[in-house]
Amino acid sequence: MDVNDLLIDAYGRLPGLVESAVAGLSPEQLRQAPAAGANPVGWLVWHLTRIQDHHVAAVLGEAQLWTTGDWAGRLGLEPDPDDTGFGHGPDQIAAVRPENGRVLVDYHRAVVDRTRAYLRGLRPADLDRVVDPTWDPPVTLGVRLLSVLADDLQHVGQAAYVRGLIARG
Repeated sequence: MDVNDLLIDAYGRLPGLVESAVAGLSPEQLRQAPAAGANPVGWLVWHLTRIQDHHVAAVLGEAQLWTTGDWAGRLGLEPDPDDTGFGHGPDQIAAVRPENGRVLVDYHRAVVDRTRAYLRGLRPADLDRVVDPTWDPPVTLGVRLLSVLADDLQHVGQAAYVRGLIARG
């Protein structure tokens, strides 16, 4: 299998998982944490999408979809390109207020569509390009794409778990 096909397939699995995590949840349920200090479904899905949008836009040298569309307002936030959820405390987590699950799904799908379009044009040698020299060792494009995918899969799994907790409760 070609590495592009593998990455395109892997990223292409995320939207269905995101949709399953938010399907049928009310705005209140999307904001409901299952316990003190835990992250709600809406925040988890927003965060995983922000990370992908932020990191892929950087390697593309383009603006984030977060800053060029109406996504931020529909989630109760400002379109701050540096706000990805990393390091958020309770007040910042509570500030993520999706108007519904559809906005989370649509934002995520737009981000994944751009990612997959980018992946279609990659050559194997492109994956060796250093995209972040501040780390030791420097981060290559291949490593960045895998770390974003791993982060997204971890958080969508958390969202599915939290959904199960709040949907029963």
